[in-house]
Amino acid sequence: MRAVPRHVACVMDGNGRWAQRRSLPRTAGHRAAETTVIDIIEAARAAGVEWLSLYAFSTENWNRPGAEVDYLMRLVRRVVRKHAPLLLARGIRCRFLGVADPRIPRELARDFDDLAALTADNRGMTLTVAFDHGGRRDIVEAARSLIRSRTPADEVTERLFADHLPFPDTPDVDLVIRTSGEQRISNFMLWQVAYAEWVFPEVLWPDFRAPEFLACLRTYRRRDRRFGGVPPLTDGDPS
Repeated sequence: MRAVPRHVACVMDGNGRWAQRRSLPRTAGHRAAETTVIDIIEAARAAGVEWLSLYAFSTENWNRPGAEVDYLMRLVRRVVRKHAPLLLARGIRCRFLGVADPRIPRELARDFDDLAALTADNRGMTLTVAFDHGGRRDIVEAARSLIRSRTPADEVTERLFADHLPFPDTPDVDLVIRTSGEQRISNFMLWQVAYAEWVFPEVLWPDFRAPEFLACLRTYRRRDRRFGGVPPLTDGDPS
């Protein structure tokens, strides 16, 4: 096993509960999450993680109150603009997974495109922000792409199917961290997490910091990843 997972994905959960425990509006939790995002990006890069994916907004999150969704759109735009110079200086390549819904403000979609273009030639860690993302939708779109390409059914393999997913060069996820103790996949990168290890720290996302992130990496190193196989033999006996 690699000492450091190549691809780490984070489900950034617990912003609302963080605010509720402090008798604050939910928007305060989203605002507090900004510090964590930057801290984890820096920690992942320093630890040698090559790919970091952050689940920022799901296709299901459109069901939240309109005022909260509007606030999130404004907040994300401010965060993208504020931290673009840092991401560029750190050599981080930025991508945005999803961004298909017409309800996304045009200005925000343009900022996403601008940051992706600005950092496209970076060769450090790749940061993928899943925004308006749904794993099922990605799989459906891949199937549609195969159909449009008139690929014979007998020629469809897992590798070929993956080539029709968004950003097909993205490696499978090795480790998923979901904060706040909740234990759900939540329609996140369903194809890519097929063999991922999962860690569920109890800490809420706004309180999650580099030490907790590094603890998750240590937990990963202790896991025995068999990918459906059997443990190695030790002195003739199963370990």
